Amino acid sequence: MDKIALVTGGTRGIGAGISRALKRSGYAVAASYNNDTAAAESFREVTGIPVFSWNVADFDACEAGVRSVCAAMEGDIDILVNNAGVTKDVMLHKMDPANWRWVLETNLTSLFNMCRIVVPKMREKRYGRIINISSVNGIKGQVGQTNYAAAKAGVLGFTKALALESAAKGITVNAVAPGYISTDMTRAIKNDIMEQIIGDIPVGRFGRVDEVAEAVLFLVTDAAAFITGTVLSVNGGQHM
Repeated sequence: MDKIALVTGGTRGIGAGISRALKRSGYAVAASYNNDTAAAESFREVTGIPVFSWNVADFDACEAGVRSVCAAMEGDIDILVNNAGVTKDVMLHKMDPANWRWVLETNLTSLFNMCRIVVPKMREKRYGRIINISSVNGIKGQVGQTNYAAAKAGVLGFTKALALESAAKGITVNAVAPGYISTDMTRAIKNDIMEQIIGDIPVGRFGRVDEVAEAVLFLVTDAAAFITGTVLSVNGGQHM
């Protein structure tokens, strides 16, 4: 049986690229989403990848969602890519506490929710691959992103600790930290701001979704079985 991979936030942007790449490589892939049903259904129709809707910030919803995925895929999850995330950028002195909580819960607490549910089965099977999507801004920070940068920095600490807990059970846990990647969100950036950002990227361009997806693909293979607790930066050489 093909190994089963679940990608949260897997129907748009970087997540969609990861889902497609995993399917092309022979994995049985499921993708979760939360709000954009139209985009998710379009993704399902184009790719043939089954989609499931739940809020990754809600533990009970994650538990029900994982049960649905396992029933539909007829097996337990072998590969988990924690990609779902949100931004709500504003300077700290203007930030609403609700937006702090929303970003932290969606980008960081979701990792606890998902891993707490899937790791016990991985430990039983003595096999698992967990990839957590962080960000260059979780390493170097960014103005107007204290919430997002804190969450993505937390992803790194979570990854390293869970890797230590899981290594003896055949489970690897790694993080991928993308820089500025060309997606619908970044393409909406004003030209003058985009030029400034590109000027800070040594390779002189935004990254591509497939470049992030290839990094994830490597980390889930048997060739990467001796790699755990690491952070793979896909950022065009940006200074940390």
